[in-house]
Amino acid sequence: MSTFVAGGNVSANGIRQHYLRYGGKGHALILVPGITSPAITWGFVAERLGQHFDTYVLDVRGRGLTSSGPELDYGTDACAADIPAFAAALGLERYHLVGHSMGARFAIRAAAQGAPGLQRLVLVDPPVSGPGRREYPSKLPWYVDSIRQATVGMSGDDMRAFCATWTDEQLALRAEWLHTCHEPAIVRAFNDFHQVDIHQDLPRVRQPALLIVAGRGGVIQPQDIAEIRELKPDIQVAQVDNAGHMIPWDDLEGFFAAFGDFLDHTFD
Repeated sequence: MSTFVAGGNVSANGIRQHYLRYGGKGHALILVPGITSPAITWGFVAERLGQHFDTYVLDVRGRGLTSSGPELDYGTDACAADIPAFAAALGLERYHLVGHSMGARFAIRAAAQGAPGLQRLVLVDPPVSGPGRREYPSKLPWYVDSIRQATVGMSGDDMRAFCATWTDEQLALRAEWLHTCHEPAIVRAFNDFHQVDIHQDLPRVRQPALLIVAGRGGVIQPQDIAEIRELKPDIQVAQVDNAGHMIPWDDLEGFFAAFGDFLDHTFD
């Protein structure tokens, strides 16, 4: 039985923010996807989260049905500020925050800047690139080329050239929605991976945090975990050994097992 409740839009931080809601009861949880993942592509994860939490999956600005266009600021600060503004607009006085990849970087920045009501933070394989650091493993043309093709029109089979290990259903959904990713928003986010050092924010994150690492994603290495632990000594770390960067796509059960009881629930 589906836990999907409804989609909606709210005016927050000066833009229209679109979300999908699952569960509809319990402790609130906000899920912020990665660089080219509209909210709907995380639906299979949110269905499970909705069994335990009042779950809201965001379309990050410049993606999905949230505001987009050349006039918007797609930098890290603006996107991070969207998160507590969204929570306030919906009256979420207490909430957990789960961010994947780019979304995890925004979650760190939001937490470091205050984020009233934020209780616990789950960081799923965040890029640890930045000034003077090694580059993010993926390259910008991989994103831009696929978006441009999707804008013209592409099938799930066409998408297989970019995501070779995904299922037919996952490929079809990405092919359907990728055109909603505004290219300048993606370029800015990718550039910020290399120009914004999110590590500086970690000592200012006061909430309990869990770092979930992809065992074969190549994004976070053992030395990165060690540095993150130095910057936030109380952070918990879990690794999903058999998953690449898109952890739930590769090992959904391993992804949920990595949460343990960090959110006071276990995912059976």
